[in-house]
Amino acid sequence: MAAVGVLGLFKSLVLLLGVWVGDPLRSIGIVIPPVSVFLILRAWKRSGWERRGSWWGLPLIVLAFLASAAQQRMLLMGQAGAVTVSFIPLSASLFLYGAGLVLLLAGWRVCRAARFPILLLMLSQPVPVLSLGLIDGPLQRIAAEVARSFATMIGFAPSTPQLRLMFSPHFGMFIAPGCDGIRGAVTMGYIALLLGYWKRVPIVRWILYVGGAVLLGYVFNFVRLCLLVVYYRIALGHRLLETFGTQADYIIGFCLFAAATALLVWLARRKDSKADPSLPAPQPIQAQPDLSVWKAAALALLVVVTLSLEARDLLRYRHTDHDAVPFAARFPRQIGEYRLTSTKYESSAGQKVLVAGNYAAPGSDSVTLGVWIAPINAIHDSNGCWLVRGVTPDSLKTTALATRNGGTVSFDVGLYTDGETGSVVANTVCNTHECPGIKSLTKVVHAGLMFLKPDFSQPLGSSSTHLVSFMVRIDRPRSGASRDEVYRNLSAQAQRFVQSLDMSDLARTFQ
Repeated sequence: MAAVGVLGLFKSLVLLLGVWVGDPLRSIGIVIPPVSVFLILRAWKRSGWERRGSWWGLPLIVLAFLASAAQQRMLLMGQAGAVTVSFIPLSASLFLYGAGLVLLLAGWRVCRAARFPILLLMLSQPVPVLSLGLIDGPLQRIAAEVARSFATMIGFAPSTPQLRLMFSPHFGMFIAPGCDGIRGAVTMGYIALLLGYWKRVPIVRWILYVGGAVLLGYVFNFVRLCLLVVYYRIALGHRLLETFGTQADYIIGFCLFAAATALLVWLARRKDSKADPSLPAPQPIQAQPDLSVWKAAALALLVVVTLSLEARDLLRYRHTDHDAVPFAARFPRQIGEYRLTSTKYESSAGQKVLVAGNYAAPGSDSVTLGVWIAPINAIHDSNGCWLVRGVTPDSLKTTALATRNGGTVSFDVGLYTDGETGSVVANTVCNTHECPGIKSLTKVVHAGLMFLKPDFSQPLGSSSTHLVSFMVRIDRPRSGASRDEVYRNLSAQAQRFVQSLDMSDLARTFQ
């Protein structure tokens, strides 16, 4: 009945599952519930499977079901775009349900003995979204700059065409998305947290273990990046080694973090081998009537009522695979004199977020038209992606460009160079009526808040009026030409391409 009762947490579990399988950083959260259940049963077994449950556990289970049923998300909008956060923490329902079950079936003493694994359920959703937004971008930029600086130090400057592959999403390893070390640091922190509890180390040493593990995760990540640069230096010119760039990164990371985990285990055993991790023997208690059957019956009734009330959402639910939506097929085959030559997707956190079409025309470099297709209606600034790669624009300004439908559209245009290649990146946001531009929109909407009730029948952002983020990008090798000359040529080509675009029609196509 306790297992069936988990269905009463349907809404929270659906959203949590999306977090676990859709975000590599938070994927470690999927192991927390089974680990917590194991540790709770371990504590209960050591108490002799004591059954002195309290009816106070039932209100906690009711609160867990109510928290799940009332699950909503907030869309916070501000200068940096938009981010969704849970109105009620997703893990709160799991915590209340776990605490309520232990209290209902086992009692207060077992609940106190198992307080750590019960509280552990609150960590089923690792790394708060808001805190991540404050540190993720800066850490990615620092990591990319460290890798580039190390490459320059060993005489393998990132300006060489070969090393540019490391910092490109098209070939080899794109160093920015997973280079900030948060995943490794979070994983090491969880390992240290569980080891400290398992070995029952003193609280001060336990805090030092966790803090040291997080720091070690960051340090080892920087070491991994530098070793990856060395690998690329060795692999260039050797076709077999070049094809194993991704696997080499995984192997390097595995060796480093496996060594760090072994170090944590050794530290936990070194001075705590004499400690007795067992729980104190339970004190004799006065026999009382066993009411487990009645408690189980009350739990069953509560579960049946909850599932009856949630039946509509249970029946309506269907998993929507955003990756399966054929956005690439929506690109126009012809834009003025430009012809579509290929399409591709780019992913973030295991989900396709950008679809791009490559266009070619006589006398012009290849032009990439990118569309942000993340399921959340967020404003995406493509120029921000360059910053997390450690590349600062030579120029970044807002420019009005003429389009095919007779008006002008405000684009944020960035000019970049790595010494060998010049790039122009222009991006804007549009709906079927207007293209306000990113800068002007964020000046008007400084901050905002709206509540989004989960709709399990269709994805977020499927409204026909939401803004769509577009990007136009052109790259060209300098080939001896001056930087200003390359920029003038690229800017002229970008204006030529945009003049053939009907932004309203394009926004309607990608709604």
